[in-house]
Amino acid sequence: MNKYQAVIIGFGKAGKTLAVTLAKAGWRVALIEQSNAMYGGTCINIGCIPTKTLVHDAQQHTDLVRAIQRKDEVVNFLRNKNFHNLADMPNIDVIDGQAEFINNHSLRVHRPEGNLEIHGEKIFINTGAQTVVPPIPGITTTPGVYDSTGLLNLKELPGHLGILGGGYIGVEFASMFANFGSKVTILEAASLFLPREDRDIADNIATILRDQGVDIILNAHVERISHHENQVQVHSEHAQLAVDALLIASGRQPATASLHPENAGIAVNERGAIVVDKQLHTTADNIWAMGDVTGGLQFTYISLDDYRIVRDELLGEGKRSTDDRKNVPYSVFMTPPLSRVGMTEEQARESGADIQVVTLPVAAIPRARVMNDTRGVLKAIVDNKTQRILGASLLCVDSHEMINIVKMVMDAGLPYSILRDQIFTHPSMSESLNDLFSLVK
Repeated sequence: MNKYQAVIIGFGKAGKTLAVTLAKAGWRVALIEQSNAMYGGTCINIGCIPTKTLVHDAQQHTDLVRAIQRKDEVVNFLRNKNFHNLADMPNIDVIDGQAEFINNHSLRVHRPEGNLEIHGEKIFINTGAQTVVPPIPGITTTPGVYDSTGLLNLKELPGHLGILGGGYIGVEFASMFANFGSKVTILEAASLFLPREDRDIADNIATILRDQGVDIILNAHVERISHHENQVQVHSEHAQLAVDALLIASGRQPATASLHPENAGIAVNERGAIVVDKQLHTTADNIWAMGDVTGGLQFTYISLDDYRIVRDELLGEGKRSTDDRKNVPYSVFMTPPLSRVGMTEEQARESGADIQVVTLPVAAIPRARVMNDTRGVLKAIVDNKTQRILGASLLCVDSHEMINIVKMVMDAGLPYSILRDQIFTHPSMSESLNDLFSLVK
């Protein structure tokens, strides 16, 4: 049996970064990845990088086929770079195959050329998440139905794209394909669009999408899916929709079933997520879990921070934990993007804080005029007592950059006036933070 000081299952952000760090510290490391098409993890291969590359090219009105070719070039470059960053190190073995726990120290790796058993003093699970496929008759057997990975590799632009699910993934793909030139229809089972956002923000997003030609159908309870005359037929309670392609955008769930974590004494919750404590220990004392597989926020930067926690325990002072995280921002890369950090207005009011809410239309920002995109709104919530920013929602060009400025001020516990009086370059979207926070009385 091959023996390692560290065995890492999954080539995601946390796993690959930890592998290099431990190898540089002299550890003998094995990294197991079930597919050589996933070297580098979800973000590089089927997530952030390919989707944002396509979002960019869609905004430039590039032909879809050409855009996918460029996306493939970007992904292949990064995948190859990530593979060699690990495989070229003398004390890292990259092993292709599907891992399965035998016990808390031993794994069986299923490979076409024959199974391999390996032993790890310490084991780290970084297997990520996979698409949730709702139990709708016909959804897995009907031609023209795709998950997000499949849709990233289309050979031609669908004239009409249906999207099953109106969450953040659905919104991003709707905006992207509308920019490529598709007619898009979002089918959302809930009665509320984007329920985690304030209603004014969600309404602004809906208006932007509808202006792009996107239809949003709420309370859409799909009963079955079929194929007729080269189209996907979506049958719901009260209507039938015919589309050229249908995207399943019903969310993602931790990828743990094939691991058989129970063989190692590892607890999972009802969604299949690995149960971890604040330092990412599982219920097996020599095994950690990092990234999407823990069931938390599914962001690459959270996976990276998970790595920092584990690294600190193994090679540092062991003081870091998930409690250290403050004000985690996120962005939805529609056009223009939505970015948010901290509380919504609704959450702030429910907290009992004495607050002020200020909003600034993007049309009032000179840089937005220069860039010819005045859609959206900036919104901030300020605590009247502490003068601190409790949250911000930015729906505008470059919001994915701007939100990090707001986050840093919030993390530092500084008053909103820091952004009100800060000197920014001109003309820039960042300087609109001066104007937004000048509205606070």
